[in-house]
Amino acid sequence: MEKNNYRILAINPGSTSTKIGVFDNEKCIFKTSIVHSSEDLKGFKDIPSQKGYRFNLILDSLKENGFDIKDIDAFVGRGGGLVSCEGGTYLINDKLYEHASTCFTIKHPATLGATLACELGKKYNKPSYCVNPPDVDEFKLEARITGLPEIYRESRIHALNQKEIALRYAKEKKKNYKDLNLIVCHLGGGISIAAHNHGKMIDSNDNVNGDGPMAPTRCGYVPAKQLIDLCFSGKYTQKELSAFTTKTGGFVAWLGTDDLREIRKMIDSGNKKAKIIYNAFVYEIAKQIGAMYAALKCNCSAIILTGGLSNDKKFTADIKKYVGKLAPVVVMAGEFELEALTDGALRVLNKLEKPKIYTGIPVFEKLEDK
Repeated sequence: MEKNNYRILAINPGSTSTKIGVFDNEKCIFKTSIVHSSEDLKGFKDIPSQKGYRFNLILDSLKENGFDIKDIDAFVGRGGGLVSCEGGTYLINDKLYEHASTCFTIKHPATLGATLACELGKKYNKPSYCVNPPDVDEFKLEARITGLPEIYRESRIHALNQKEIALRYAKEKKKNYKDLNLIVCHLGGGISIAAHNHGKMIDSNDNVNGDGPMAPTRCGYVPAKQLIDLCFSGKYTQKELSAFTTKTGGFVAWLGTDDLREIRKMIDSGNKKAKIIYNAFVYEIAKQIGAMYAALKCNCSAIILTGGLSNDKKFTADIKKYVGKLAPVVVMAGEFELEALTDGALRVLNKLEKPKIYTGIPVFEKLEDK
């Protein structure tokens, strides 16, 4: 009889931590965040060279908490550094390992997730997986085109949490994700608002390159002509300007903090500027939701608000005031990345899905001149 009870180790590396979770099927039986100080990491020349250090810390943490690594049936890690690829659960092959371990397309600690899972899988002769990496690209062609042939819109979305939330919503409604049209809004330090059309994320704002609403640390869309003028003004270096897209834009640029709770305190104390920026923030999110509603041809089953900021009930209520008439607005607060990794691996282990094979060939190439 085929085994259908699995113990899975999920690995989600970040800049200052490595989050791990042990799951018996969907049930989490252990979860921790291994913290890495700047002092701990300063001796490593780059992200890939941290692999052995984090590998040993994972083994130590499991041992200290009474888990035998040999009891793990499968390993699954966060991905990244890949070329654009379809959504789904990938069995980690040589090409995926090569691209993740060299940060082939992007330098981010998340790339270590796939390599750590793969190394553990090899050492203990168990399968290793990567689920909906940040490189997932399911855009329809129209969503890629801009007014400049040299520039295409790219899919930079919180793919792991986006897909997990959509799947959870579908399960709650006893429906198939592939039968639904949804707008999923990941609201956190970064914001991605995506149109899910029958199981594919066909359009979204770019969470990394400066597109869509401002976010706590990100500038979002800014008018191109004014940005060009700012680039040549001599006021900022290229590095400083680039940081506005992911680190020092949005709330940080306007108000000096990325904490919505602090901004709420500013507003309550009578800070008029803070209120204006907050109102603009809500307004821009609502506009992006409206854009995704159009991308779905005004056929949307639900608008789902998720991510850390969706824990703020006033914030979600303010968004509902703008978009509540478009479709039911559902709040699924928080993030479920370790759970999403585990669920993706389980779908393959239980043969509910076939594993994806990473080819290293992008799903989209630039249009050729006709």
